[in-house]
Amino acid sequence: MQIIDGKKVSAQVKQEVKNETELLKKEYSITPGLAVVIVGDDPASRVYVNNKKKACELVGFHSEEYALPAETTQEELLSLVKELNEKKDINGILVQLPLPKHLDDKAVIEAINPLKDVDAFHAVNVGKIMLGEYDFLPCTPAGVMEMLHYYNIEVSGKNCVVIGRSNIVGKPMGMLLLHENGTVTICHSRTKNLAEVCSRADILVAAVGKPKFVTADMVKEGAVVIDVGMDRDENGKLCGDVDFENVKDKCSYITPVPGGVGPMTIATLMKNTIKAAKIQNNL
Repeated sequence: MQIIDGKKVSAQVKQEVKNETELLKKEYSITPGLAVVIVGDDPASRVYVNNKKKACELVGFHSEEYALPAETTQEELLSLVKELNEKKDINGILVQLPLPKHLDDKAVIEAINPLKDVDAFHAVNVGKIMLGEYDFLPCTPAGVMEMLHYYNIEVSGKNCVVIGRSNIVGKPMGMLLLHENGTVTICHSRTKNLAEVCSRADILVAAVGKPKFVTADMVKEGAVVIDVGMDRDENGKLCGDVDFENVKDKCSYITPVPGGVGPMTIATLMKNTIKAAKIQNNL
């Protein structure tokens, strides 16, 4: 069994982005710019935003944070997005989700210029992923693929099972595995015989949001297990969707929580932002 080290892989991705950024600055006087918008004071969102700012600093990006009060109206938020769409020094716009209940996140995402949508949530970008002709990939699924490539884990011809069908992880994850010729099953709350379906997977991706949901009986001997979950166990300790201690000995590869998929998400965001800067400058 080998642990897939997300910190190590993400450090390499960020180093590549940093090198590319230095080149852009030197040759074209372009500094990629990312704007992060946070509404209200959700503690988890605040942690994510701070981590994104640190990553921008590390790779040499220009970053701007817009921290808006929880009572911000839809009109005010849409007006800010419009302003950022027009800002030449901002290549990527990220509106941190979830938004407070009174705001319509779908309308906000659709208001972002697709060429600045570095989260790849806009309908245009989602459609391009479906067709396999994308500019940007959603950060978490793309981070998972990056880890599989780093460890030379072959997807082609493998039975791939994704647990969870969210628009942010489950669905795009299925598409990316399919683009690499995996045979993909997406499971969800209505799937019958879930344990049996999962136990046939060569590559099992858990993105269900339930602590230690994937148990040893759901995992095939020698499978690759990717844990996208970020949960708290009964003692309030950070854990994933996979019962790591009981599953790990059955796997050929497994991601830990923390230190697995998490760091990859932000590294991919940096990758998307530099790509956006290049596209917008016709490079």
